Amino acid sequence: MNWYVEVLKKYAVFEGRAGRSEYWYFVLFNFIISVVLSLIDHFTGTYSNTFDMGLLGSLYSLAVLVPALAVTARRLHDTGRSGWWMFISLVPLIGVIALIYFTVQDSDPGDNAYGPKPR
Repeated sequence: MNWYVEVLKKYAVFEGRAGRSEYWYFVLFNFIISVVLSLIDHFTGTYSNTFDMGLLGSLYSLAVLVPALAVTARRLHDTGRSGWWMFISLVPLIGVIALIYFTVQDSDPGDNAYGPKPR
């Protein structure tokens, strides 16, 4: 849970590096919270089949959009890539697979152009 809070504290920090733990724990907690909010939306009737989203889930997604982009950019920095590589996910299927591959890679040893190695 600390990794999730750390990412939110660095709300719009696109500089620096984020280790695998920071990134993947954020993704995990983000997924769990999204599932819980989706269930709440279904039970409270705030889920719209037309738009295939609920009120709470939508608000949460908007709230964590910038931190998610920032931690992804920092994770890419940790592997020695520019944060702009996150837009490779816009390429159908292959782009998402490439982004996942980049984010599961080990960190660059020592310092790189984006800063010192995260803890």
